[in-house]
Amino acid sequence: MLCIETICVENRELKNLAYHEARLNRTRQELWGYQDQWDLAEMIEVPDSVANTIHKCRVVYDRKIDNIKWEPYLQRPIKKLKRVYHNSVDYSYKYDQRDELNTLFAQREEADDILIIKNGWVTDSFYCNVAFSDETGWYTPNTYLLPGTQRAFLIDQGIIQERQISETDIFTYDSVKLFNAMVSWEKAPVIDVRMID
Repeated sequence: MLCIETICVENRELKNLAYHEARLNRTRQELWGYQDQWDLAEMIEVPDSVANTIHKCRVVYDRKIDNIKWEPYLQRPIKKLKRVYHNSVDYSYKYDQRDELNTLFAQREEADDILIIKNGWVTDSFYCNVAFSDETGWYTPNTYLLPGTQRAFLIDQGIIQERQISETDIFTYDSVKLFNAMVSWEKAPVIDVRMID
């Protein structure tokens, strides 16, 4: 089973690299028992073909790097979410294969993305971690599926806080924001919770 890191490249610079490196090295240790620490800055060279616009660097690896792909990134508009349910879905590591998640995403009907509910708790969307706002601040579920690098950065910066958020809590909030390594907090779509089916 291969794993991936998806790294944002802006102005030919790899963003949040320390967070990607920490997750990658933790994954390598927990899944395969490797104790060595990879230094991604030394291992990844941005090719000349990558312009100053935002690009996605996709590193596929197990015991070694399998391949690295580069592609321009265009953010998808997200205006509506569909709640989907799966009580045993597991995506604690960023696996290359996402069959379970793909099956859930196929249930989105007219919505742009999904909001995955596991055992009554809010987790993530298909592509993103999420955070909900009320008059006191922004809160991200502590029942997430994937420990996102942008999520870790935002918690460390004090921009969001972890909280248990049940499905029944959703409509006590005003809005939800969807973010990931490619979608910064500033550019993340904000959706009124009334647009969650």
